[in-house]
Amino acid sequence: MPTIDLEYLHGFSGFAVPDIEVARGFYGDVLGLDVADGGMGLLRLTLPGGAEVIVYPKPDHQPATFTILNLAVANINQSVDVLAERGVEFLRYDGFDQDARGIANGDPRIAWFTDPAGNILSVLQN
Repeated sequence: MPTIDLEYLHGFSGFAVPDIEVARGFYGDVLGLDVADGGMGLLRLTLPGGAEVIVYPKPDHQPATFTILNLAVANINQSVDVLAERGVEFLRYDGFDQDARGIANGDPRIAWFTDPAGNILSVLQN
């Protein structure tokens, strides 16, 4: 079989939500990410550093039981406080040394929360 080289042009990730408009508000207004229409009913998130993620509607969406998106921050204390002021509630997990705000004090320091669709996200500080 002949060898064919692969020439990737671009890479991106994606995840589902049941309601695109709710996701648009959460990812744009609450998290402050760059959110744009992606065509065909999709959203396109541009993450810090330039990576792209598509968010697509799936009416029967079932959230994953793992973290689907991590956002590295310069100051996790400040980030958690700002997100809490915007209505974000932080998750608690058995086996992690988490402070009163939900920040796990390991390496990295991390705090988990969900989007309105139940997808697990985090902010973390290395």
